[in-house]
Amino acid sequence: MKVLVGLSGGVDSSVAALLLRDAGHDVTGATMRIWRGGIYSGGANKGCFGPDSEQNIAAAAEFCRFADIPFHVFDCSAGYEREVVAYYRAEHLAGRTPNPCVRCNALIKFGLLPDLASAAGITFDKFATGHYARNTGIPPVCGLFRATDTSRDQSYFLYRLSRDQLSRHLFPLGSLAKTEVRRLAREFGLAVADKADSQDFYTGDRSELIGEADREGDIVDETGRVLGKHSGHWKFTIGQRKGLCVARPRPLYVIALDARANRVVVSEAEGAVSRSLNANNLNWVSVPPPPPGTVFENVSIKVRSAGDPVPGVSVRISGDGGAFRADFPAGISGVAPGQSAVIYDGDTVLGGGVITPPRA
Repeated sequence: MKVLVGLSGGVDSSVAALLLRDAGHDVTGATMRIWRGGIYSGGANKGCFGPDSEQNIAAAAEFCRFADIPFHVFDCSAGYEREVVAYYRAEHLAGRTPNPCVRCNALIKFGLLPDLASAAGITFDKFATGHYARNTGIPPVCGLFRATDTSRDQSYFLYRLSRDQLSRHLFPLGSLAKTEVRRLAREFGLAVADKADSQDFYTGDRSELIGEADREGDIVDETGRVLGKHSGHWKFTIGQRKGLCVARPRPLYVIALDARANRVVVSEAEGAVSRSLNANNLNWVSVPPPPPGTVFENVSIKVRSAGDPVPGVSVRISGDGGAFRADFPAGISGVAPGQSAVIYDGDTVLGGGVITPPRA
Protein backbone atom coordinates (compact mmCIF):
# COMPACT_ATOMS: atom_id res chain seq x y z
CA MET A 1 0.00 0.00 0.00
CA LYS A 2 1.21 3.52 -0.80
CA VAL A 3 1.23 5.74 2.29
CA LEU A 4 1.92 9.46 2.52
CA VAL A 5 3.24 10.35 5.98
CA GLY A 6 2.98 13.87 7.34
CA LEU A 7 6.34 14.58 8.94
CA SER A 8 7.07 17.25 11.54
CA GLY A 9 10.77 16.58 11.99
CA GLY A 10 10.06 15.09 15.42
CA VAL A 11 10.27 11.63 16.92
CA ASP A 12 6.60 10.62 16.63
CA SER A 13 6.07 11.11 12.90
CA SER A 14 9.53 9.67 12.16
CA VAL A 15 8.81 6.45 14.06
CA ALA A 16 5.36 6.24 12.43
CA ALA A 17 7.00 6.40 8.98
CA LEU A 18 9.57 3.71 9.82
CA LEU A 19 6.93 1.38 11.25
CA LEU A 20 4.95 1.69 8.04
CA ARG A 21 8.05 1.24 5.87
CA ASP A 22 9.15 -1.85 7.77
CA ALA A 23 5.64 -3.28 7.51
CA GLY A 24 6.17 -3.34 3.75
CA HIS A 25 4.34 -0.22 2.70
CA ASP A 26 5.57 2.18 0.01
CA VAL A 27 6.15 5.30 2.14
CA THR A 28 6.58 8.91 1.03
CA GLY A 29 7.28 11.76 3.46
CA ALA A 30 5.64 15.18 3.25
CA THR A 31 6.09 18.29 5.35
CA MET A 32 4.10 21.50 5.31
CA ARG A 33 5.72 24.93 5.39
CA ILE A 34 3.48 27.25 7.42
CA TRP A 35 5.88 29.93 8.74
CA ARG A 36 6.55 33.04 6.68
CA GLY A 37 9.49 35.03 8.00
CA GLY A 38 9.26 38.78 8.37
CA ILE A 39 5.60 38.83 9.43
CA TYR A 40 5.84 37.62 13.04
CA SER A 41 8.86 37.31 15.30
CA GLY A 42 7.91 34.13 17.13
CA GLY A 43 9.29 32.96 20.45
CA ALA A 44 12.44 31.44 21.85
CA ASN A 45 10.76 28.14 22.73
CA LYS A 46 9.73 25.59 20.14
CA GLY A 47 6.14 25.75 18.98
CA CYS A 48 4.26 24.36 16.00
CA PHE A 49 4.17 27.81 14.41
CA GLY A 50 7.44 29.69 14.73
CA PRO A 51 10.78 30.66 13.20
CA ASP A 52 12.37 27.31 14.04
CA SER A 53 10.03 25.54 11.61
CA GLU A 54 12.74 25.62 8.91
CA GLN A 55 14.89 23.56 11.28
CA ASN A 56 12.03 21.08 11.58
CA ILE A 57 11.74 20.87 7.79
CA ALA A 58 15.50 20.25 7.58
CA ALA A 59 15.18 17.53 10.23
CA ALA A 60 12.37 15.87 8.26
CA ALA A 61 14.48 15.99 5.09
CA GLU A 62 17.45 14.45 6.91
CA PHE A 63 15.21 11.73 8.31
CA CYS A 64 13.95 10.82 4.83
CA ARG A 65 17.52 10.55 3.56
CA PHE A 66 18.28 8.28 6.50
CA ALA A 67 15.14 6.19 5.91
CA ASP A 68 15.65 6.18 2.13
CA ILE A 69 12.15 7.39 1.35
CA PRO A 70 11.05 10.23 -0.97
CA PHE A 71 10.49 13.63 0.63
CA HIS A 72 8.40 16.64 -0.40
CA VAL A 73 7.75 20.06 1.13
CA PHE A 74 4.48 21.85 0.40
CA ASP A 75 3.89 25.53 1.04
CA CYS A 76 0.76 25.74 3.19
CA SER A 77 1.60 29.18 4.63
CA ALA A 78 -1.12 31.16 2.85
CA GLY A 79 -3.79 28.65 3.82
CA TYR A 80 -2.50 28.55 7.37
CA GLU A 81 -2.57 32.34 7.66
CA ARG A 82 -6.11 32.42 6.28
CA GLU A 83 -7.62 29.46 8.14
CA VAL A 84 -5.69 29.37 11.41
CA VAL A 85 -3.98 32.67 12.22
CA ALA A 86 -6.86 34.87 11.03
CA TYR A 87 -9.30 32.66 12.94
CA TYR A 88 -7.10 32.88 16.05
CA ARG A 89 -7.08 36.67 15.78
CA ALA A 90 -10.83 36.99 15.22
CA GLU A 91 -11.75 34.65 18.07
CA HIS A 92 -9.61 36.48 20.61
CA LEU A 93 -10.99 39.86 19.56
CA ALA A 94 -14.52 38.49 19.88
CA GLY A 95 -13.83 37.43 23.48
CA ARG A 96 -13.67 33.73 22.72
CA THR A 97 -10.87 31.20 23.29
CA PRO A 98 -9.71 29.75 19.96
CA ASN A 99 -8.58 26.20 19.34
CA PRO A 100 -5.98 26.59 16.56
CA CYS A 101 -4.67 22.99 16.70
CA VAL A 102 -8.15 21.54 16.16
CA ARG A 103 -8.69 23.82 13.17
CA CYS A 104 -5.24 23.17 11.73
CA ASN A 105 -5.69 19.40 11.85
CA ALA A 106 -9.03 19.41 10.04
CA LEU A 107 -8.27 22.07 7.43
CA ILE A 108 -4.50 22.11 6.91
CA LYS A 109 -2.64 19.04 8.15
CA PHE A 110 -5.33 16.51 7.16
CA GLY A 111 -6.81 18.70 4.43
CA LEU A 112 -4.57 21.06 2.50
CA LEU A 113 -1.35 19.05 2.87
CA PRO A 114 -2.61 15.77 1.34
CA ASP A 115 -4.60 17.75 -1.24
CA LEU A 116 -1.45 19.56 -2.38
CA ALA A 117 0.40 16.24 -2.53
CA SER A 118 -2.32 14.77 -4.74
CA ALA A 119 -2.29 17.86 -6.96
CA ALA A 120 1.47 17.45 -7.35
CA GLY A 121 0.96 13.98 -8.77
CA ILE A 122 1.88 11.95 -5.68
CA THR A 123 -0.33 8.88 -5.52
CA PHE A 124 -1.14 7.32 -2.15
CA ASP A 125 -3.80 5.07 -0.66
CA LYS A 126 -3.59 6.36 2.90
CA PHE A 127 -2.34 9.40 4.76
CA ALA A 128 -0.60 8.85 8.11
CA THR A 129 0.64 11.00 10.98
CA GLY A 130 2.32 10.48 14.33
CA HIS A 131 -0.75 11.40 16.37
CA TYR A 132 -1.63 9.33 19.42
CA ALA A 133 -5.11 8.15 18.51
CA ARG A 134 -6.77 5.07 17.01
CA ASN A 135 -9.34 4.59 14.28
CA THR A 136 -11.30 2.17 12.21
CA GLY A 137 -11.38 3.59 8.73
CA ILE A 138 -13.44 1.14 6.72
CA PRO A 139 -16.58 2.90 5.42
CA PRO A 140 -19.39 2.94 6.28
CA VAL A 141 -18.06 1.99 9.75
CA CYS A 142 -15.67 4.75 10.82
CA GLY A 143 -14.57 5.47 14.34
CA LEU A 144 -12.07 7.61 16.21
CA PHE A 145 -10.80 6.33 19.55
CA ARG A 146 -8.53 7.48 22.35
CA ALA A 147 -4.95 6.25 22.21
CA THR A 148 -3.97 3.27 24.32
CA ASP A 149 -1.60 5.58 26.18
CA THR A 150 -4.28 7.95 27.46
CA SER A 151 -1.65 10.27 28.94
CA ARG A 152 -0.57 11.07 25.36
CA ASP A 153 -4.01 10.86 23.74
CA GLN A 154 -4.60 13.47 21.01
CA SER A 155 -8.11 12.50 19.92
CA TYR A 156 -9.47 15.80 21.31
CA PHE A 157 -7.55 17.64 18.59
CA LEU A 158 -8.92 15.34 15.87
CA TYR A 159 -12.67 15.37 16.50
CA ARG A 160 -13.35 17.73 13.58
CA LEU A 161 -11.97 15.32 10.99
CA SER A 162 -14.60 14.29 8.49
CA ARG A 163 -15.56 10.64 8.25
CA ASP A 164 -13.98 10.65 4.79
CA GLN A 165 -10.69 11.97 6.19
CA LEU A 166 -10.78 9.37 8.94
CA SER A 167 -11.43 6.55 6.47
CA ARG A 168 -8.25 7.48 4.58
CA HIS A 169 -6.01 7.85 7.62
CA LEU A 170 -3.57 5.67 9.57
CA PHE A 171 -2.39 6.22 13.15
CA PRO A 172 0.60 3.89 13.55
CA LEU A 173 1.29 5.06 17.12
CA GLY A 174 -2.23 4.66 18.46
CA SER A 175 -1.47 1.54 20.47
CA LEU A 176 2.00 2.58 21.65
CA ALA A 177 3.18 4.46 24.73
CA LYS A 178 5.47 7.43 24.29
CA THR A 179 8.23 5.54 26.11
CA GLU A 180 7.93 2.74 23.54
CA VAL A 181 8.13 5.24 20.69
CA ARG A 182 11.33 6.75 22.06
CA ARG A 183 12.77 3.27 22.60
CA LEU A 184 11.97 2.36 19.00
CA ALA A 185 13.53 5.62 17.83
CA ARG A 186 16.77 4.72 19.60
CA GLU A 187 16.70 1.22 18.15
CA PHE A 188 16.22 2.70 14.69
CA GLY A 189 19.17 5.01 15.36
CA LEU A 190 17.18 8.21 14.84
CA ALA A 191 18.89 11.50 15.58
CA VAL A 192 15.58 12.85 16.94
CA ALA A 193 15.08 10.02 19.45
CA ASP A 194 15.35 12.40 22.40
CA LYS A 195 14.10 15.56 20.70
CA ALA A 196 11.70 17.53 22.90
CA ASP A 197 8.05 17.76 21.84
CA SER A 198 6.55 21.03 20.63
CA GLN A 199 4.77 22.53 23.62
CA ASP A 200 2.26 24.92 22.11
CA PHE A 201 0.79 26.40 18.97
CA TYR A 202 2.82 29.61 19.31
CA THR A 203 5.40 30.44 21.96
CA GLY A 204 5.94 34.09 21.07
CA ASP A 205 3.91 37.09 22.20
CA ARG A 206 0.43 36.25 20.96
CA SER A 207 -0.39 39.97 20.85
CA GLU A 208 1.60 40.21 17.62
CA LEU A 209 -0.66 37.58 16.03
CA ILE A 210 -3.72 39.50 17.15
CA GLY A 211 -2.32 42.84 16.00
CA GLU A 212 -4.44 45.03 18.25
CA ALA A 213 -3.16 48.14 20.03
CA ASP A 214 -3.45 48.15 23.82
CA ARG A 215 -6.77 49.43 25.08
CA GLU A 216 -7.46 49.97 28.76
CA GLY A 217 -10.43 48.21 30.28
CA ASP A 218 -11.83 47.11 33.63
CA ILE A 219 -11.35 43.90 35.57
CA VAL A 220 -14.63 43.39 37.44
CA ASP A 221 -16.22 40.85 39.74
CA GLU A 222 -19.55 39.14 39.07
CA THR A 223 -21.47 42.13 40.42
CA GLY A 224 -19.67 44.54 38.09
CA ARG A 225 -17.51 46.08 40.83
CA VAL A 226 -14.21 47.30 39.37
CA LEU A 227 -11.20 45.51 40.90
CA GLY A 228 -8.45 46.62 38.54
CA LYS A 229 -7.42 47.55 35.01
CA HIS A 230 -6.08 45.67 32.00
CA SER A 231 -4.74 46.58 28.56
CA GLY A 232 -6.95 44.37 26.37
CA HIS A 233 -9.48 41.60 27.00
CA TRP A 234 -7.87 39.50 24.24
CA LYS A 235 -4.81 39.01 26.47
CA PHE A 236 -6.83 36.82 28.84
CA THR A 237 -8.44 33.38 28.67
CA ILE A 238 -11.24 31.74 30.62
CA GLY A 239 -9.89 29.94 33.67
CA GLN A 240 -6.76 32.09 33.86
CA ARG A 241 -5.53 32.71 37.41
CA LYS A 242 -2.08 34.23 37.05
CA GLY A 243 -1.28 37.67 35.70
CA LEU A 244 -4.51 39.38 36.82
CA CYS A 245 -2.66 41.97 38.93
CA VAL A 246 -5.54 42.09 41.40
CA ALA A 247 -4.72 41.53 45.07
CA ARG A 248 -7.36 39.50 46.94
CA PRO A 249 -7.26 37.14 49.94
CA ARG A 250 -8.35 34.21 47.74
CA PRO A 251 -7.29 33.43 44.14
CA LEU A 252 -9.39 34.87 41.33
CA TYR A 253 -10.14 33.24 38.00
CA VAL A 254 -11.28 34.71 34.71
CA ILE A 255 -14.86 33.54 34.13
CA ALA A 256 -15.97 35.75 31.21
CA LEU A 257 -14.63 38.13 28.58
CA ASP A 258 -16.88 40.97 27.45
CA ALA A 259 -15.43 42.00 24.09
CA ARG A 260 -17.92 44.81 23.48
CA ALA A 261 -17.10 46.54 26.79
CA ASN A 262 -13.45 45.39 26.80
CA ARG A 263 -14.09 43.97 30.24
CA VAL A 264 -12.62 40.96 32.06
CA VAL A 265 -14.89 39.30 34.62
CA VAL A 266 -13.28 37.40 37.50
CA SER A 267 -14.51 35.28 40.38
CA GLU A 268 -13.27 33.08 43.16
CA ALA A 269 -13.07 29.35 42.45
CA GLU A 270 -16.73 28.64 43.23
CA GLY A 271 -17.86 31.07 40.55
CA ALA A 272 -15.72 29.37 37.92
CA VAL A 273 -17.74 26.13 38.12
CA SER A 274 -20.41 25.48 35.48
CA ARG A 275 -23.24 22.96 35.68
CA SER A 276 -23.94 22.99 31.95
CA LEU A 277 -22.69 24.22 28.61
CA ASN A 278 -24.05 24.75 25.12
CA ALA A 279 -22.20 24.02 21.91
CA ASN A 280 -22.88 24.45 18.19
CA ASN A 281 -20.99 23.93 14.93
CA LEU A 282 -21.11 20.20 15.59
CA ASN A 283 -19.08 17.47 13.94
CA TRP A 284 -19.84 13.77 14.37
CA VAL A 285 -16.84 11.64 13.60
CA SER A 286 -17.78 8.13 14.83
CA VAL A 287 -21.57 8.17 14.50
CA PRO A 288 -24.03 9.62 12.00
CA PRO A 289 -25.46 13.02 12.99
CA PRO A 290 -28.12 12.28 15.65
CA PRO A 291 -31.58 13.81 15.17
CA PRO A 292 -32.90 16.62 17.40
CA GLY A 293 -34.00 15.39 20.80
CA THR A 294 -31.46 12.57 20.96
CA VAL A 295 -30.04 12.15 24.45
CA PHE A 296 -26.68 10.60 25.25
CA GLU A 297 -26.68 9.52 28.89
CA ASN A 298 -23.63 8.90 31.05
CA VAL A 299 -21.08 9.97 28.47
CA SER A 300 -17.85 11.91 29.10
CA ILE A 301 -16.78 15.32 27.83
CA LYS A 302 -13.49 17.17 27.50
CA VAL A 303 -13.61 20.96 27.35
CA ARG A 304 -9.83 21.41 27.08
CA SER A 305 -6.98 19.30 25.77
CA ALA A 306 -5.41 18.59 29.16
CA GLY A 307 -6.81 16.03 31.57
CA ASP A 308 -9.25 13.17 31.22
CA PRO A 309 -12.82 13.45 29.94
CA VAL A 310 -15.29 14.36 32.69
CA PRO A 311 -17.65 11.39 33.26
CA GLY A 312 -21.34 11.18 34.12
CA VAL A 313 -22.52 13.79 31.61
CA SER A 314 -25.89 14.00 29.88
CA VAL A 315 -25.98 15.47 26.36
CA ARG A 316 -29.18 16.49 24.54
CA ILE A 317 -29.20 17.38 20.84
CA SER A 318 -31.20 20.59 20.45
CA GLY A 319 -32.57 22.91 17.80
CA ASP A 320 -32.37 21.48 14.30
CA GLY A 321 -29.62 19.07 15.32
CA GLY A 322 -26.87 21.64 15.01
CA ALA A 323 -26.33 22.20 18.73
CA PHE A 324 -26.29 20.39 22.05
CA ARG A 325 -26.59 21.05 25.76
CA ALA A 326 -24.40 19.11 28.19
CA ASP A 327 -25.23 18.86 31.88
CA PHE A 328 -22.55 18.17 34.49
CA PRO A 329 -24.08 17.00 37.80
CA ALA A 330 -20.74 17.37 39.60
CA GLY A 331 -19.89 20.66 37.85
CA ILE A 332 -16.94 21.54 35.65
CA SER A 333 -14.53 24.47 35.65
CA GLY A 334 -12.88 26.34 32.81
CA VAL A 335 -15.74 26.24 30.31
CA ALA A 336 -14.58 28.71 27.66
CA PRO A 337 -16.65 29.90 24.69
CA GLY A 338 -14.73 29.15 21.50
CA GLN A 339 -13.08 26.01 22.87
CA SER A 340 -14.27 22.56 21.88
CA ALA A 341 -16.49 20.25 23.91
CA VAL A 342 -15.71 16.72 22.74
CA ILE A 343 -18.03 13.82 23.63
CA TYR A 344 -16.66 10.37 24.49
CA ASP A 345 -18.47 7.08 25.00
CA GLY A 346 -15.74 5.11 26.73
CA ASP A 347 -12.77 5.42 24.38
CA THR A 348 -14.92 6.28 21.36
CA VAL A 349 -14.99 9.90 20.20
CA LEU A 350 -18.61 10.44 19.21
CA GLY A 351 -18.10 14.03 18.09
CA GLY A 352 -18.18 17.49 19.51
CA GLY A 353 -18.83 21.15 18.98
CA VAL A 354 -17.71 24.68 19.75
CA ILE A 355 -18.73 26.04 23.14
CA THR A 356 -21.04 29.06 22.95
CA PRO A 357 -21.40 31.85 25.55
CA PRO A 358 -23.84 31.18 28.40
CA ARG A 359 -27.36 32.35 27.76
CA ALA A 360 -28.30 35.52 29.60
